[in-house]
Amino acid sequence: MDLEILKKLNFSDKSANVYLALLRLGPSSVRKLANFCDLNRGTVYDVLKDLQEKKVVSFYKKDTKQCFVVEDPEKLFTILQNKKQDIEKTGRQLDNFILELQAIHNSGDKRPVAKYFDKNNLQKILEDVLDTCQADDNDEKKEYRIYSAEGVRPFLYESFPTFSDVRIARNIFVKVIAIGEGGELRGLDERKWLKKENSIEIEKDTFIIIYPGKTAYISMGGDGEPVGVVIENRGVYNTQKLIFDNLWKKI
Repeated sequence: MDLEILKKLNFSDKSANVYLALLRLGPSSVRKLANFCDLNRGTVYDVLKDLQEKKVVSFYKKDTKQCFVVEDPEKLFTILQNKKQDIEKTGRQLDNFILELQAIHNSGDKRPVAKYFDKNNLQKILEDVLDTCQADDNDEKKEYRIYSAEGVRPFLYESFPTFSDVRIARNIFVKVIAIGEGGELRGLDERKWLKKENSIEIEKDTFIIIYPGKTAYISMGGDGEPVGVVIENRGVYNTQKLIFDNLWKKI
């Protein structure tokens, strides 16, 4: 007999064994069950109490002793039904609980959250840019900003060559301040270039993406491979956005 079915109904190994023993033996005393199952009487008492709470076992008195008997096995369906109701109730409670957890998770305004990405995962940064911009409800115009560095650009889009096409399809705008040569307009974008005299100390191997609530930095590591970090913090985002917009007006 497959005891796993009983275990799925929250029967322990001992509960399942006592339940089946009682089925086989018929009305039985605690002593009789303890001997048959090779358990001490205290354990059997506890198990029988649990089975009574499940309403699959009852007892009656015979002389001065208690005799326990199994209820109709169809009572197991009642356990299953109660389990379903508990799951449905938990599901309803979980909806609100998840909202509370998300509120805590999204409180990056109060504590910066940093996530790191190696060369093989840079595509996830681009995917997050698109998803975050599309989900942002703070502005009707879905837009982000970029400091585009020629030294990083080829590596960043290598794993997501259709990025611009997807961005345009999602109606997401971008403003780009290009550092170094290269870059082209693809649609729903504006681009300005920093001239050499305006970018004396600006490195050409750091790519910065400023998007709602987050700032991504992608740069070349010492081993010549690109690495990225995304900082999720509204304060950092607002500061970077302010600096970008002021610089945008001046070039």
